[in-house]
Amino acid sequence: MALNKQTIGALLVGLALLLVALEKLFFHSDSAEQNLSLAFASPDWTEPLGRDHFGRSNIARLSDAIVTSLVLAWVSVVTSASLGVAAGVLAGWKRGWWDRMCSFLMNIILAMPGLILVLLFAALVPGSFLILYVAIALILWVEFFRVVRNRTLSLIQSPEVEASILYGFGDWYVFKRHIWPHCRQDVFTLCCFGAGNTILALASLGFLHVGLKPPEAELGLMMVELFRYYQMAPWVLAQPLVTLFILVLGFHLLASGEKS
Repeated sequence: MALNKQTIGALLVGLALLLVALEKLFFHSDSAEQNLSLAFASPDWTEPLGRDHFGRSNIARLSDAIVTSLVLAWVSVVTSASLGVAAGVLAGWKRGWWDRMCSFLMNIILAMPGLILVLLFAALVPGSFLILYVAIALILWVEFFRVVRNRTLSLIQSPEVEASILYGFGDWYVFKRHIWPHCRQDVFTLCCFGAGNTILALASLGFLHVGLKPPEAELGLMMVELFRYYQMAPWVLAQPLVTLFILVLGFHLLASGEKS
């Protein structure tokens, strides 16, 4: 039986989570503990991914980096989806000043490239997880708002919605029965793309030295730290690169899967 895109994406994300689970269950290494005498030590049974240039456990650092990326992706997507869906439904349904205000804010955010805006936020408080979360959630919010607003504008004029309103059903019933079922797939797709893009943005900021700071384990930071040693130990540099590729590809495949 052939695997569809969503199944492959779920397997890739599950593979990253499996690495985290194995490290937490069986290895319990400290990702910040240094031992220079073991710099670039080869993989063995106690350290299956070897050690980096400071003699730190690669599997512990990858595990922590995956957790950091997924936590940021989760909180950013949940926040932006909640705000975007609520604002989009209200703007498309009630219109008026709320629609004008949200649309104006959306145009301001869209006027500047997303990564540049995140860089500006990150420059204000370097190394702050909270600031990165706020900046990324602010960027992601726009896509949810725009899609849900346009969906609501077309749905609110449909005969089914007009009939429910005439029969006296409340706003929550109309949303749950008529609006949300038509927006659900779009919101899920945006959540998956948003998670992948959040992970990629965090790694990009780390690579530019404006994201999280050492000794925090983060994929982009790991790459920039190890890049100068790629000739000495290319297998160590490959680990965060492959992990980032798996996570981003996994979420994008989840987003591009066929509708059920």
